[in-house]
Amino acid sequence: MSPIIQFDRVSVTAHEKTILVDISFALFAGEKAALCGKSGSGKSSVLRTLLGLHTIKSGAVYFQQQRLTASTIQAIRSCTAYIGQEPILGAESVRDALLLPFQFKAHRQYRPTEARLIEALQRLQLPADILNQESSRISGGEKQRVALARGLLLGKKLYLLDEVTSALDAESRQAVFDVFSDPDLTVLSVAHDPAWLELCGIVLELEAGRLTLVKRNGNA
Repeated sequence: MSPIIQFDRVSVTAHEKTILVDISFALFAGEKAALCGKSGSGKSSVLRTLLGLHTIKSGAVYFQQQRLTASTIQAIRSCTAYIGQEPILGAESVRDALLLPFQFKAHRQYRPTEARLIEALQRLQLPADILNQESSRISGGEKQRVALARGLLLGKKLYLLDEVTSALDAESRQAVFDVFSDPDLTVLSVAHDPAWLELCGIVLELEAGRLTLVKRNGNA
């Protein structure tokens, strides 16, 4: 079996500063990996590099054995749900935010019913009446879970997550854990939450843009 994601000795510079140095790791379908380290160590830069938001100075990134280039990046983005610490939902109401991708031709035929919207929200400990709330008025943790719900509705299989449990209470955090226990979902995340790190089968520690430790947990 080939990895779904592979970094092969990747170095990245941004604004004339080296932010990643000689990074190598592989992630197979269904695996859950967490990037950890001090602030500024390069964790989020790994996610941004995979999304084509940083220029690779040397080495290569592969997605499903296809090398990441300007012409192939769209294939990665179409398969991926990226949820940052403060997601931009892109619509005035939560309902419109969830339905936004289904306005496009590629997803129009899969537009979810009201029942499916509510089911996706409830999986993430969000009440049905949040659908009628303004996106700008819900909390950061709620925005993250709405963005996760949108990914689930779209059937995304690869999730890039940046501290998605940092603003959640214990019950909401457990709901997120339960969703990502699904063996069909592949996860590359930035995290400091010890419980999330324990959930992940692979922990990648970074320091000053370098990968210093790859740890495989016993539950991998």
